Amino acid sequence: MVRLLSVNVGLPRDIQWKGRTVHTGIWKSPVHGRCRVGRLNLDRDGQGDLAGHGGEQRAVFVYQIESYRYWREQLKRPDLGDLKSFGQFGENFTIEGFPDDAVCIGDRYRIGSALFEVTQPRVTCYRVGIRMNEPRMPALLTSSGRPGFYLRVLEEGEVGAGDEIVKVGEAKERMTVAEINALLYSPHHPRDQLERALRIEALSPGWRGSFEALLRSSTTGNAGLVPEAAAYPAAPGFHQLAVTSIDREAVDVLSVTMKRPDCQPLPAARPGQYVVLRLQLAAGRSPIFRSYSLSGPLSTERYRISVKIETNGLAGTWLQDHVRVSDLLDVSSPRGSFILQIGERPVVLVSAGIGATPVLAMLHALAAARPTLQVLWLHAARDREHHPFAGEVRGLLQALPHGRSYVCYSSPGSLDKLGRDFDAVGHLSRSVFEEAGIPREADVYLCGPAGFMTDMKAALAAYGISPERIHIEIFNGSEPMSPGVVRATACNPHVPVNDADTGPLVSFARSGIAAHWNASLYQSILELAEACDVPVRWACRTGVCHSCESGLVSGAVAYGPEPLDKPAEGNLLVCCSQPIPDVVIDL
Repeated sequence: MVRLLSVNVGLPRDIQWKGRTVHTGIWKSPVHGRCRVGRLNLDRDGQGDLAGHGGEQRAVFVYQIESYRYWREQLKRPDLGDLKSFGQFGENFTIEGFPDDAVCIGDRYRIGSALFEVTQPRVTCYRVGIRMNEPRMPALLTSSGRPGFYLRVLEEGEVGAGDEIVKVGEAKERMTVAEINALLYSPHHPRDQLERALRIEALSPGWRGSFEALLRSSTTGNAGLVPEAAAYPAAPGFHQLAVTSIDREAVDVLSVTMKRPDCQPLPAARPGQYVVLRLQLAAGRSPIFRSYSLSGPLSTERYRISVKIETNGLAGTWLQDHVRVSDLLDVSSPRGSFILQIGERPVVLVSAGIGATPVLAMLHALAAARPTLQVLWLHAARDREHHPFAGEVRGLLQALPHGRSYVCYSSPGSLDKLGRDFDAVGHLSRSVFEEAGIPREADVYLCGPAGFMTDMKAALAAYGISPERIHIEIFNGSEPMSPGVVRATACNPHVPVNDADTGPLVSFARSGIAAHWNASLYQSILELAEACDVPVRWACRTGVCHSCESGLVSGAVAYGPEPLDKPAEGNLLVCCSQPIPDVVIDL
């Protein structure tokens, strides 16, 4: 008889881990007596990170006593499998029978007075490693084919230990939990199997989206897992490009145009992408790396970047003072995921200061395509002297049948003319959106200083723009993801206090930080990035989920442990990689 051995619940708690506070519901304990099952949870149960766990599709997590016995042998843990150990894997139901290689997505079960449907395998994260005191556990669960599975609650009711588990229905397309798990996480993604999986109506939306991405993919790596920030890999390395012109765009903005000395084609860019420059400021010193958006029209003949000259800006000042026409610069291939997607909806380009550069490239692309859709350019500057590309933008908008602009100056000069140079005094805001008439169905592309983008995201949401249609570019690094970590103090990226002048140099290009690798202190590039307070995304920390996949600008890495599926060529997984020579990473 297949039966329910234990019902386990636990409310989220704060725990201490590696100097951080983690809010997690991974600690579950057996319930005595009957337990009410609701649509989203069992009574007295909860999840600490609702982005990764819980919800209607993942209301109940199930794990088998047979897998407990497997891990007891594999991990040399004699405690696993007795009654007191139930809930160790974070499961709500500890069951006997129905292994992952027999249970199919879409199977329906009656347990007690409740009715359930299998929706997906478990997605493991680092917290199960904390609970089991085994950091490798996320990778072990996935690679072993014993992940466990989630249930959706079709009918609420009561359950209790000892209840019989009765199968009452199944999907027309039969694929087991183990098969679905391997289809996503292994290196093999046969098209016919992906199509089979997508025919299963009960498959959760998240897994469905991953399999659809794999079907659409024509690149290496795992398109079903790769985060948006790493979705457009580029070949590592630098090209030597010759400077063909240097143009002053504003009192504090300089444009540099470059091409290959041999006139061979450059790697094609997408509108909104950027390149990384390797700058050797002085002989005998390590180079520095800076990311600059391509600001000109799409071209395989030349790249144009536009640089703001800051008072204490090391790279910008050096470019202004030392670079001349015909000089050679080391430039990477274009990269980045802040990319214009031309569809049917209106396009709104919102920027402040030097944030105009990537959206200017988008405006060039729109003008070249001459679409009939509405295009609105919104820009904020101090005054005309600090307003780059003003004439260029006006010319591009004239090429668009439905193109228009709205410019705000915060401190217009005495010669700045309202209606000619700018449209309003002040800052961009929700009231300006009303005045400018932003279509609420528009796709919005947003770039500028961090504070500006925070304010604009809030103002756009309040105005009624859906969050999924607000696309942002962050110049200095990326948006971090550290699931469950709470009360973390945001710090500017910095070289760690224990940095030594030996070992491979790891440069984080977007953050402008370089630090030396010390194998006695760090197990992965992720740990070095954390020591530098470089924003990074992660979840499993063992090479399974690909949340940490990032661009490898130059150099090479080794893996330990080996990831279940390698990243795309030109990318790396920072959570389980170590530098071999010096490396430059797109973080």
